[in-house]
Amino acid sequence: MPFIGMVALLFVHERKWVLVTTLATTLVNAALALQLWVSFDNVEKGLQFVERVEWMPTFGIQYAVGVDGISVLLVLLTTFLPPLCVLGSWDSITTRLKAFMMLILLVEGAMLVVFTALDAFLFFMMWEVTMIPMYFMIVLWGGPNRVAAGLKYVLYSLTGSLLLLIGILALSLQAGTFDILSLAGYDYTPDSEFWIFLALFLGFAIKLPMLPFHTWLPDAHSEAPTAGSVLLAGVLLKMGGYGFIRFCLPIFPEMSHAFAPAVLWMSVAAVLYGGYMALAQVDLKRLVAYSSVSHMGFVTLGIFSFNNEGVEGAILQMVTHGLTTGAMFLIVGQLYDRTKSRSIADYGGLQQRMPRFVAILSLFAVASFGLPTTSNFIGEFLILVGVSYENFVFVVLAMGGIVLGAAYMLWMLQRVAFGEARTEAAKKMTDLNTREMWTIMPLAIAVVAIGVYPGPLLEAMDASVTFVVERLASIL
Repeated sequence: MPFIGMVALLFVHERKWVLVTTLATTLVNAALALQLWVSFDNVEKGLQFVERVEWMPTFGIQYAVGVDGISVLLVLLTTFLPPLCVLGSWDSITTRLKAFMMLILLVEGAMLVVFTALDAFLFFMMWEVTMIPMYFMIVLWGGPNRVAAGLKYVLYSLTGSLLLLIGILALSLQAGTFDILSLAGYDYTPDSEFWIFLALFLGFAIKLPMLPFHTWLPDAHSEAPTAGSVLLAGVLLKMGGYGFIRFCLPIFPEMSHAFAPAVLWMSVAAVLYGGYMALAQVDLKRLVAYSSVSHMGFVTLGIFSFNNEGVEGAILQMVTHGLTTGAMFLIVGQLYDRTKSRSIADYGGLQQRMPRFVAILSLFAVASFGLPTTSNFIGEFLILVGVSYENFVFVVLAMGGIVLGAAYMLWMLQRVAFGEARTEAAKKMTDLNTREMWTIMPLAIAVVAIGVYPGPLLEAMDASVTFVVERLASIL
């Protein structure tokens, strides 16, 4: 659907109809994803809605896609955010609008293939495609340091992609296939296991990003336009976590178990480091970017705990992080559209002039550090339960990250929303208009709905996660 929308945009020239066409395309796609979820059988542990077409039979490469309980939730997330990105960019993108909208659709289409691909070559090809539109979003529509940030993003991404390519080629040379399910059933030699796992692990770790491979993220976020930041934080970072669950755990269970202690310590370090660095930021976007480093540390903590609670919590955390962090970037974009400033010191007293905005900002601020009845709480709670089976020390340290999260979010909220306005621009600000409310309210509803009733998401993933965890347990 996104690729059809890109073709349709070639024949549309008026600004209004470019926006309407893109919005309609993303809404239809979201409706199709919702239908997929409704039709999904929660009891079935295997893949559903599988399509296979011979693509390059000489090399054994297929166009093969399908979903299980893990990927169907990420498909939902991938289709949920682009309509909001279009609405959020309605007035703020003033140059080369058609190209920008086509890039949003290209990211969405490529991400959907990444999360549904059953062929490793197809997976890698679309993994690479996602990098191109994000680079151009940063370089053409970004901030004053956009070129340096774009190059840094590409260099890190290319390094990870090359490692991923080496790992996938090594897998196919040994197993004689690119089929991901078949790759998981092959017995690899001990020496090759280590090096292939390491290549794949590093490729996914850079994309996630894990500490210490995270340094591209704050720069990319701070320079990217609002829609670029939403897609980058909301969807693209999840490729790394999905890669761990789809490749590293089922294909190399012994190596995953051997690396687990180091990964758990790196994850705890990321949780604490990301929170500490967020506390030191004076730029709103960089604060949210460093909070992402902390939240993704929770994701790897859950994945490498190797139990149902931890892995389910990690998947749920990926979904809810996409919602809350995507919302925070949209909120920062709404402020930036009014004042052209992201500095926390340039605001203050917004509760007097923007009560609706402050109410929504407050919701996402407390949701970000996992207040009960908000979506992030469920994921973090399950992750802490899961990792407690490994070592309770990790739970105590990770809870320090939650305390830091409360500190930097509440400090930011106090400085931006309360007190007295510190600049003339802040004194003249107006509350959210109807379009901006339509942009942010779906995320607010989703965050509260998942926080109060996460059952449908947990039920959708349970059979697939149990299958992965049981296979790990039977081999180890």
